[in-house]
Amino acid sequence: MTFLNTTLKWLLQRRLPRIEAMMKYPGPVQQKVFEQLIRAGRRTEWGKKHDYQSIRTIADFQQQVPVSSYEDLYPYIERVMKGESKVLWPSPVRWFSKSSGTTNARSKFIPVTTESLDESHFKGGKDMMALYVANYPDTRTFEGKGLSIGGSLHQNPYSTNSAAGDVSAVVMKNLPTWAQVIRTPSIEIALMDEWEAKMERMAEITSQENVTSMLGAPTWGLVLIDKILALTGKSNILEVWPNFEVMIHGAVNFQPYRELFQQQVFPTNTIRYQEVYNASEGFFAIQDDLSRIGEMLLMLDYGIFYEFIPFHEADQPFPKALTIDEVELDKNYALVVSTNGGLWRYKIGDTVRFTSLYPHRLKVSGRTKHFINAFGEEVIVENAEVAITRASEATGAVIADYTAGPVYMSNGANGCHEWVIEFSREPDSQQHFNQLLDETLREINSDYDAKRYNDMVLKRPRVHVVPRGTFYAWMKQRGKLGGQHKVPRLANSREYLDDILGRVLEL
Repeated sequence: MTFLNTTLKWLLQRRLPRIEAMMKYPGPVQQKVFEQLIRAGRRTEWGKKHDYQSIRTIADFQQQVPVSSYEDLYPYIERVMKGESKVLWPSPVRWFSKSSGTTNARSKFIPVTTESLDESHFKGGKDMMALYVANYPDTRTFEGKGLSIGGSLHQNPYSTNSAAGDVSAVVMKNLPTWAQVIRTPSIEIALMDEWEAKMERMAEITSQENVTSMLGAPTWGLVLIDKILALTGKSNILEVWPNFEVMIHGAVNFQPYRELFQQQVFPTNTIRYQEVYNASEGFFAIQDDLSRIGEMLLMLDYGIFYEFIPFHEADQPFPKALTIDEVELDKNYALVVSTNGGLWRYKIGDTVRFTSLYPHRLKVSGRTKHFINAFGEEVIVENAEVAITRASEATGAVIADYTAGPVYMSNGANGCHEWVIEFSREPDSQQHFNQLLDETLREINSDYDAKRYNDMVLKRPRVHVVPRGTFYAWMKQRGKLGGQHKVPRLANSREYLDDILGRVLEL
């Protein structure tokens, strides 16, 4: 395995000069991607409808092609799922990534083409490890197995010639043989349909393996590790995987979980953590400097053309969309992508904020539909993550999961925010935790602070502490177990609050 480790590191490092060129010349790299996409789009029904033949510049593109939501594109995607060709992309589509989205009960089906697999998802996976090797040339991670937690695949409901499933399952199914050799568990177990049975089998298999890295959402990683510890009787996972080296995480903000992983899951300062931003629509960003926590390098040569809409214009019919050379630091943008999977000016629902330019690094700041603005306070997910992390650090708490929403004004009473929190370790003072949560939100969000002034609009937050396992049971009840499903952090309604609090009262 030492030979394999050395060989893979050498191969991965060959990509680094191209990444450095991308970092230095983001505009020209994106211009080339744009031109390639337009050429391909001219051969599609969508491209003919929007006269791609006449598009010469990005300005032409933005004038002729509308910004689209999933609902806008769905009639075209449905036709692709039924087997029609050259609707959104010229090459055949045999895979669809099933994205459950937390704000919409209906699943979304995102086309995955050969080009998006090769040039985005696979390339992103290789670059992820190339950048890790650049940070740690002495790594021995390829001497063991990489554990990945994925979803499952099903036949396309409209056609027998294609399949649909979580993007991780689509990627795993199509991995080359060499990549299958260095990962665990086997593809048969990784793609099992019944989630709880799969986690049991994964625990059995991976507890016997030399696992050196792990890729997945931290929430589901914790579930698997708990099962392994229960199975083996060990006190922490390093007793099972003594050569473990790096946790690669994505899908949800890692900051509220960081202390839990560093103190309880991997109780040593030698474990490394790397963040990635990959989604059903493509592989977007990778943490290139592991000392810059939460910041990821936007990968600009993956067949994805990026546009950025200022957050306050995100719902406008004709928003001003910026290119990579026009963005500014510390402003929230709704992310819009055109991809080699046949998505055109598609709003993926995420908001991002740039933390550096040249190279362009960003943080995922939230979801365009995940916020609380019932009283004009405009609290976004990033605000909530900062506040709950600061309150946890100051009170010794460790968060397992949480969600929040509004309590509306009624009968002359002011409103407030209501939080449901599950702790892995409860704070030394719940009152102090609640106070810091409120004070931090006031400090970092002036709109929230204005509404909290003298309790004139908003009172102090109302916080409910629920038993361990509550969120897991709630997700299971909703049929939302699996790697692609995430607990909604914020909502501008009481949909999730009332549902989960009603479940707690039933217990």
